[in-house]
Amino acid sequence: MKRLFVTSVRDGAMNLWLLFALLGLCAAISPSKQDDEDYEDVPINKTWVLSPKVYESDVTLILNKLLLGYDNKLRPDIGVRPTVIETAVYVNSIGPVDPINMEYTIDIFFAQTWYDSRLKFNSTMKVLMLNSNMVGKIWIPDTFFRNSRKSDAHWITTPNRLLRLWTNGRVMYTLRLTINAECYLKLHNFPMDEHSCPLEFSSYGYPKNEILYRWQRRAVEVADQRYWRLYQFAFVGMRNTTDVAHTQSGEYVIMTIFFDLSRRMGYFTIQTYIPCSMIVVLSWVSFWINKDAVPARTSLGITTVLTMTTLSTISRKSLPKVSYVTAMDLFVSVCFIFTFAALMEYGTLHYFTSNRQSKKSKANNNAQKSSSMVNIRPGTSLLQMNNIVPYHEEADYAYECLDGKDCASFFCCFDDCRSGAWRENRMHVRVSKIDSYSRIFFPTAFGLFNLVYWIGYLYL
Repeated sequence: MKRLFVTSVRDGAMNLWLLFALLGLCAAISPSKQDDEDYEDVPINKTWVLSPKVYESDVTLILNKLLLGYDNKLRPDIGVRPTVIETAVYVNSIGPVDPINMEYTIDIFFAQTWYDSRLKFNSTMKVLMLNSNMVGKIWIPDTFFRNSRKSDAHWITTPNRLLRLWTNGRVMYTLRLTINAECYLKLHNFPMDEHSCPLEFSSYGYPKNEILYRWQRRAVEVADQRYWRLYQFAFVGMRNTTDVAHTQSGEYVIMTIFFDLSRRMGYFTIQTYIPCSMIVVLSWVSFWINKDAVPARTSLGITTVLTMTTLSTISRKSLPKVSYVTAMDLFVSVCFIFTFAALMEYGTLHYFTSNRQSKKSKANNNAQKSSSMVNIRPGTSLLQMNNIVPYHEEADYAYECLDGKDCASFFCCFDDCRSGAWRENRMHVRVSKIDSYSRIFFPTAFGLFNLVYWIGYLYL
């Protein structure tokens, strides 16, 4: 009986050992349940493989923990030290520039970076990339653009905002804006003017002892300029500055970006400068037309004057109603004066030549009447002497002197001035030769004006 009990115990132990060995073999061959949970089936190129799972719940737990007890009404480090905001701007495009309203349009990506110790977290993920839904749950700087007339944030298809959190509490917030900003244009040299259009921003409510703005190392960058809508302007360069504004509510740090623009003259050369110059040259054609062709010369002069008036009006439409004289105003005004002077030249010529000829004809008629009748003796009849012809001077020198003038005057126009009575260093001007003088004087004067004008405005 004793031997049978020992044998049964020995057989039971053997069976138990075989059972554990079988279980161990099965565990080695088949994957554990935990391994099955750590992998999910993902189709890649129609082949099913095993890839690690991503636990979104971990990020959710981090954010819930960060926002637990977080007060987004208070800035970071309040009452301890100022919050430092590092800023950077990426210029997507500039333009158009509106000289009438003195403003320009700019499209930018505006980035702000600061540290918030309340947002530190420990995780294997170094950066949390979040969308705009998280923006309203944490503190954001109250930055505004001081010289903007209208600002629009982009909301299509979703709000164009980005938020990133680092493990050390660093926060980066970017958004896309389109801004119509003021740009005071000094148009004294228009259309050869250059301008620096500013873009100013600062905190609206926090003075510099609460918030300090700083530029990042690469503070301002620009996109490809080929797609900018500057039209009349060329982008020269840009610079950024930091300033402090003193107001009744405190001292505020103001960050400013200056965009240097230079106006292109192509449009105004084609639309204003060349037409005005051609109208002035056209007015000189009357100097080569016979002075007796009154309708032709009068109509040409009036037409050029009216055309210059129209060009002057058109040139002012692209400018604001400034009270000072611009470079284009000066050029158009001088061209108008030249065309008006050409018309007045013919008026003067026609007046003196027609009046002198009429007076001369009357004098000749009177002389002929007096010489045709000769008184032989008292009581006798008068005989008509038709064969007596009075002497006439050469037609070119038959004009009388200007009214109120004599040989001692600066201008003298009758033939006696050619004699010895003519004083030295006096100018002999014949009215009939005014056209000849004008053919030389007008082109020379206009050429000298253009030389001084272009050198003065382009190089001085």
